[in-house]
Amino acid sequence: MLLLPIAAALGASTGWATGIVLAQKPARLLGAFEFTRIQLTACAALVSLLCAVLGLWSAIPWHHWPAFVLSTVFGILAGNLSMIECLRRGGPRRTELLLSLKGPIVAVMAFFWLGETIGAIDILGGLVVLFGLLLAVQFGGNELSESDRLNGRLWTVLLLGLCAVLCQGLGFLAVKPAMAEGMNPLAVSAVRLLGAAFLISVIGLWPARIFRPRTRLTPSLVGRTILPGIIGYIVSTSMLLFAFANFHAGLAAILGSLSPVLVLPILWLKEGQAPRREAVFGALAVIGGTAIIVIF
Repeated sequence: MLLLPIAAALGASTGWATGIVLAQKPARLLGAFEFTRIQLTACAALVSLLCAVLGLWSAIPWHHWPAFVLSTVFGILAGNLSMIECLRRGGPRRTELLLSLKGPIVAVMAFFWLGETIGAIDILGGLVVLFGLLLAVQFGGNELSESDRLNGRLWTVLLLGLCAVLCQGLGFLAVKPAMAEGMNPLAVSAVRLLGAAFLISVIGLWPARIFRPRTRLTPSLVGRTILPGIIGYIVSTSMLLFAFANFHAGLAAILGSLSPVLVLPILWLKEGQAPRREAVFGALAVIGGTAIIVIF
């Protein structure tokens, strides 16, 4: 039944939209490396415990270990470090705009790597969704707001965002064969998070300034760092992995990239600044494109 993976991809978008708004302030305070290290360590411990309770470890197809390594190094470690640094420098609206490119990029990667094809109607729906995303994010912000403040050069933000998209797309595609064999999405998340947490902990032993927190850790700051990690790494990622395994990879990526639209009402509630009419039209275009994919 296609409705379930479609709902999972849409749920992932909602989770990431919420998580990226919650993550901006602690990420700016801690720095990309320390923020990511805390998130990965805490989330890896939590999801591993869940897998143990649910008895999922024994069902992991370990013969896919090269794909797990590839997905961990690029999809989790490199992809999320790039994304968090992009968030710190460019804010949630710009970051989500760049991450919305994941759909077409993954579709192209899936065509060459997995041999997946896509129909004309689905291409039309995907293009409408991407048009709506670009329109909604382009007119959805306010440079005077704290969330839209640019820290650094725009080209650096663009490069970081594109690096995050490529790495995360590669990470999801790498584990699709294991998911197609019936591997539980939560178990996939556990394997990826444990590997990434181990790697970033080892890297953090190097006594370099870039690996040190930018501010003093407090229980409140640690909690505000871990919460968006749970939403993103565990809940949203597991839902998108399920969608990837049971739906077309490119379309799942598009439906899982609607957070640029969903982040607009969240920022409205947070900062009291309503989006422009163009942004609302873009959101409606996204809904229309999604309907084309689902119905036809």
